[in-house]
Amino acid sequence: MSQFPDGFLWGAATAPHQVEGGNVNSDMWHAEWAKGSHFAEPSGDACDHYHRYPEDMTLLADLGLNAYRFGVEWSRIEPEEGFFSRAALDHYRRMVGACLERGITPVVTLSHFSTPRWFAAAGGWSNDAAADRFARYAGRVAAHLGDLVPWMSTFNEPNLVSMMVHIGLVPAAARDEPLGRSNSTDPEPARQSDSGAAWPSHSVDVMATAHRKAVEAIKSGPGDPAVGWTLALVDLQPADGGEQRWRAVRQSALLDWLEVSRDDDFVGVQTYTRERIGPDGILPVPEGVATTQTGWEVYPEALGHTVRLAAEHARVPVLVTENGMATADDDARVAYTCAALGGLAGCVADGVDVRGYLHWSLLDNFEWTSGYQMTFGLIAVDRTTFERTVKPSARWLGKVARANGLT
Repeated sequence: MSQFPDGFLWGAATAPHQVEGGNVNSDMWHAEWAKGSHFAEPSGDACDHYHRYPEDMTLLADLGLNAYRFGVEWSRIEPEEGFFSRAALDHYRRMVGACLERGITPVVTLSHFSTPRWFAAAGGWSNDAAADRFARYAGRVAAHLGDLVPWMSTFNEPNLVSMMVHIGLVPAAARDEPLGRSNSTDPEPARQSDSGAAWPSHSVDVMATAHRKAVEAIKSGPGDPAVGWTLALVDLQPADGGEQRWRAVRQSALLDWLEVSRDDDFVGVQTYTRERIGPDGILPVPEGVATTQTGWEVYPEALGHTVRLAAEHARVPVLVTENGMATADDDARVAYTCAALGGLAGCVADGVDVRGYLHWSLLDNFEWTSGYQMTFGLIAVDRTTFERTVKPSARWLGKVARANGLT
């Protein structure tokens, strides 16, 4: 038995735009319906999680999981600049309460890519007022929820676009998907999407400033939540001749961002696969190697590697906030997750301070430009009726959670 520490968080994760449905004030909704959109299909009603969250949380708790990472949606809370919806804030407070009633630890994300339309129209993260606008929003959320939430993340994968700029890698969608953005890797002016979506800035300074101001706003509110951000940590490995490029990419896309976390309470690690760096950039997946629906190499060892990297460079506790695979083969999902958790257990055994493991995703959901083609979920969702079907992989992970370890 590979044991995990007492109080270890075992759970699953979602993002509001990907599961809630009807997020009409979001820049993403606008991008999905824009002429010439890169999105395979619009999000529409998604999984109707906005209304069905009690059912989904009950399923999660009944499986034996004790944590749920979900996001609050900025475009619902502040649909017009300066107008904060008490009804939306109350909705998310009810979601937090529903977690606590079921013995689930809520892990709340403030920004999971989607932003209000007005924010994107004003230039997104390139606007000089962006950091202050985000901090104002973060402070309002903290004032409403902070007394009940023990874990809070400002941004989801703020290093995403930096990774795209430096190595052309897209951690959140299929390899050939541009995430609704221009295919250009030129970081100037601000990498605003052609369709108007305000993806994170490529600049660590821009996102770190917004993060720090938001952290200050959250800490000024009620309660004492642990605050950090989550990073896309692909396991980057040098191939022959690629060592110099690997070092440069690793620094710009990973280490610069991890160093920001040194002033935080934790860092969220989000890992799915490895990428090998040659002298000219990313190398293709080796021939004959198993891949996921996203085209990524099935490489569960990546999680242990990136958790060690995060612990070494951020020097704060680690929370695995995303890990999983897009596949229609649920046995493959179990095998991948088991191997990934084996690597995580090795980290714990070596003294790395790991606080929890949150699988991506709780539900089969809207995977951005890929639409509903990718199935990452522990629970299937009927696209017509929204009926939930718990997969064997969910029951397996629940058993691991109840045992707090791998046999």
